Amino acid sequence: MDIFRCIQFIQTHLKFTFDEVDRWFDKENTTLNYRPLNGGWTVLQILEHIYLTNFYLLILIEKDSRKATRNYHYLDVNSEIRNYSFDKEKFEKVGEHRAFEWVRPEHMEPKGDLNLYEIRESIIQQYQQCLHYLNLMKNGEGLLCKTTMTVNELGKINVYEYIYFLSLHAQRHLTQMKNNELQII
Repeated sequence: MDIFRCIQFIQTHLKFTFDEVDRWFDKENTTLNYRPLNGGWTVLQILEHIYLTNFYLLILIEKDSRKATRNYHYLDVNSEIRNYSFDKEKFEKVGEHRAFEWVRPEHMEPKGDLNLYEIRESIIQQYQQCLHYLNLMKNGEGLLCKTTMTVNELGKINVYEYIYFLSLHAQRHLTQMKNNELQII
């Protein structure tokens, strides 16, 4: 898949994932606050975790998009575009709940500091930020900056792939929330 189809694919993935996450905010309090039998997080805690993870990933995405945009003036983006191939399979496990051990940093654990409305509004804003960065780098600029992603040994990934990672992370937790809801029934 070339970079322009990759950008379109990521935009579509983001829309689907963020729409699915948004639906959870309309669930009843019983569903939002149910603690699963294994002692895991409630849906409300999972939504806060998605927000927190997005927050920290977007700091990296913002920094790398600035660097990629600067690099656009000095590096050969056309060569990068010609040689790029999006390896979607490399990322698939990131979106699967419990596909591998994932040790999250403590600062991404929910603390209960935000209410449901604040979390929802923040996640909507984060979605808009992702679209903004994709639009900002619509000419392939995002290929011009790579950063190491240690999760599941992904290695060096470009800015577009970081945005895709963010979307996959949220997708991963959609399954977790569905599993919580199934326990209630």
